[in-house]
Amino acid sequence: MADKQTFFDYITEGYNTKGEAIDLGAAMLDGETVTNALVRIPLKTMNRHGLIAGATGTGKTKTLQILAENLSEKGVPVLLMDMKGDLSGIAQPGSEHAKIDERHEMIGFPFKTQKFPVEILTISDQEGVRMRATVSEFGPILLSRILDLSDTQSGIVSVLFKYCDDNKLPLLDLKDFKKILQYATEEGKEAMQREYGRMSSASTGSILRKIVELEQQGGDLFFGEKSFDTDDLLRVDENGMGYINILRLTDIQDRPKLFSTFMLSLLAEIYATFPEQGDSDRPELVIFIDEAHLIFKQASDALLDQIEGIVKLIRSKGVGLYFVTQNPTDVPDAVLSQLGLKVQHALRAFTAKDRKAIKLTAENYPLSDYYKTDEVITSLGIGEALVSALNEKGIPTPLAATMLRAPMSRMDVLEDNELKELLEASKLIKKYNETIDRESAYEMLNKKIETAEQKDVKEKAKKERDAASKSSSSKSKKSSSSATTSTLMKTLMSPTVIRSVLGILGKMIK
Repeated sequence: MADKQTFFDYITEGYNTKGEAIDLGAAMLDGETVTNALVRIPLKTMNRHGLIAGATGTGKTKTLQILAENLSEKGVPVLLMDMKGDLSGIAQPGSEHAKIDERHEMIGFPFKTQKFPVEILTISDQEGVRMRATVSEFGPILLSRILDLSDTQSGIVSVLFKYCDDNKLPLLDLKDFKKILQYATEEGKEAMQREYGRMSSASTGSILRKIVELEQQGGDLFFGEKSFDTDDLLRVDENGMGYINILRLTDIQDRPKLFSTFMLSLLAEIYATFPEQGDSDRPELVIFIDEAHLIFKQASDALLDQIEGIVKLIRSKGVGLYFVTQNPTDVPDAVLSQLGLKVQHALRAFTAKDRKAIKLTAENYPLSDYYKTDEVITSLGIGEALVSALNEKGIPTPLAATMLRAPMSRMDVLEDNELKELLEASKLIKKYNETIDRESAYEMLNKKIETAEQKDVKEKAKKERDAASKSSSSKSKKSSSSATTSTLMKTLMSPTVIRSVLGILGKMIK
């Protein structure tokens, strides 16, 4: 059995911080909590990304809630992806309980209840602040990667965007993009072919089918106006607490294409618009992605490359990404290697495959003289986790089996009346929930097609009138000639003329 005082000094020194930090809990030795052996996460390193993993029911969501609360309390805004719908309770204070008080007494600081400023967001039919983006904002490269297009198809998408730019045709929603696809292969085919080259109808048809697939997953709700301004994720309230923006995703778990589309577009927009932060003392924004396996399992290779690239680069913008999933193996190695904070809740070994996965998971953590990591992972209780972070110098902290503190806010969902009250008080709903459908590529191309059709009708009518006029003139001349001939014949055949002729002939004969 290790010496408790030596272990206490080891943890205290390893998690010592000079700047602001989040107290996550206290370290445990041989299954017992060592009071005041605090496991502290430096605020300065919260933009170094992280992972919260563990089996169902081991406390991952509560850990996410603890981190979000403490960030908000220190003035750092947070964005949470709420896949299960159980995070809205952050807007209300928690309840005191004897077991919670006992837990905090073991950890070494008192429990307090508190509510936090919350904004409810949505990208589907659920209530909340609507988050949208236009097709133009996506751009041809990102749209092609979302749709998993071939190089040839991606080239066509780029040409269509160029055509719309050249002709001032705004691409706002999927309806606009479908219309330009149709126009490129029908009414505008010849004109576009002369200027931009030939486009295969088979390729445009394939692109259209993938657009329809995205629509069926709810993409038509996400694309459009008014575009969400990512600066609205950075708000703090009048008390200096960062807003916790909760994106409700309970109705899109079976629509991974929409979720991946949204996540990638949001991260790309943040990376493009946020200023460089350098090595700052606190993050600008922290994003928690619950059920992260939904992104990685359904993503194409091109999409994974894009996500990996953004994860590596977005830290310089002061943004931290935290993936919440059941097993670290759900996250690609290229992403996993970028994660500074790891909070590993219990895993259960029911099969040989499970035991192999646990051994692989244990290898992701620093070696420790105090723990056999693969054994500890299977013996952790609810609200306990193995923690490894980065200190203020970017050096990994000692591995610590940690008794985690309890959330300060409600560990449950809001009641219907509480949710309604929260939505009615929102300033962002008034800003974003009005549907705007201004004139864009769809309407402009329809007008262009209609004008061309009217011109064709007029030209056809003119040709018909000219032909009819020519025919009428010909008939008139023929009729006039016929009338002259008829009059002459009548004159020649008249009795007077005949008698005169006969008289002349008679005289000639005599």
